Amino acid sequence: MIDFTLSEQQTAVRNAARSFASGSLSTAWATYSQHAEQYRRFQAIQPIYREAVKAGLVKAQVPRSMGGAGGSLVDAAIVTEELYAVETSVPLTVLATGLGLLPLILGGSEEQREEFLKPFIDGEGEPLASLVHSEPDGTANWLEKGGKGLQTTAQKVGEDWVISGDKMWATNCAGWDFKGATLQSVVCRQAPQASNSTSDDPKDSIIILLVTPQDMARNDPGAFTLIKHVEKAGHSAVSGPHVRYTNLRVPAKNLVAGADKGAAIIEQCFDATAGLVGALSTGLMRATFSAALDFTKRDSRGGSVPILARQSTADLMMDIKMRTEASRYLTWKACHCLENGPGEYQDRRELALEAKIYCSDNAVKCVVDAMKAVGMSSYAKDQPFTDLMNDALCLPIFDGGNIGIRRRQLEKLFLAEDYKPWAAVYGRE
Repeated sequence: MIDFTLSEQQTAVRNAARSFASGSLSTAWATYSQHAEQYRRFQAIQPIYREAVKAGLVKAQVPRSMGGAGGSLVDAAIVTEELYAVETSVPLTVLATGLGLLPLILGGSEEQREEFLKPFIDGEGEPLASLVHSEPDGTANWLEKGGKGLQTTAQKVGEDWVISGDKMWATNCAGWDFKGATLQSVVCRQAPQASNSTSDDPKDSIIILLVTPQDMARNDPGAFTLIKHVEKAGHSAVSGPHVRYTNLRVPAKNLVAGADKGAAIIEQCFDATAGLVGALSTGLMRATFSAALDFTKRDSRGGSVPILARQSTADLMMDIKMRTEASRYLTWKACHCLENGPGEYQDRRELALEAKIYCSDNAVKCVVDAMKAVGMSSYAKDQPFTDLMNDALCLPIFDGGNIGIRRRQLEKLFLAEDYKPWAAVYGRE
């Protein structure tokens, strides 16, 4: 039976997220927008992030089986839409912490999880995690044979791993004080002299190392440095700076994924977040529709009726609403399918990729159409549309850009000899 009605538990999850959004998040922009620099705006959300921790939003990034409060991926999508429809920077910071924990959740040992997950399930403070993957020169083709691949390397020296290289765009990686997050999951290329592999496939040299403030304290101050803060057009209170590791030593026990599974775990991480970008996009489309509906129902632009009563305006609004509804249900289906099937894993991930592409592309279209409907007033800073546009423009190009990564992943699925177009719907019949 197909039913999109939320269960009692899902309704409770949504209501809790909606309550937090209407309370703590509704004043976030006023709190941080007074600051001119991106890094100061980021630091200004620390008290709000602390409230998110107390509300259980960070603990929900960890499965219940590991001591957290996390539910299904559909639950996460429901929460994500509610938060992002009200404000974008704080929810993205929370979700980035969840992404930063995923390598540990997916690939860590029981001992590693017990040690490194503790700050995130205690419900106290402002713990940040980060998946530190992207680099200044880009990573869209990081696993292409013959390419230069990741430039951040890790070499085994005695009982330690030594990390060197530059990273950029990794949300939360530098922490609140810009000396390092509570937990960094650093994606590295295993240095050739440290590897026994003779493979020329970049996938066979990818490892993931965990870095904590305690590890930082055992190193020289110059082992982790912040090169520059990145001023962004949107998500103006999110931190994703350019950082550098210079012979940063971490103990061997911090290896969460060796070369036999590092690349596969990173791909799994981004499969999960693909669906959640669908939820981010839906939340933004929802906010866009609400703002445009309010304007077009009350403003006549000098005419005798509200502009929503004009067919051209109404048609634009209908398109926004239909895209929003379609995106929500595609996101829910993609998240459910990724965890539950039907189909094999490669079948199930297809819908997550499609949700990321379809929803994020349509988020931009919806803001453009809303601005067309509202007219010149939408370009004024006292209206929400330019901020919505700046946030929307990020969605197709981050978390694996739609052109450089997500569509190429989908293309690869289509080209597979055993590809079954409808396996994610009906299974491999």
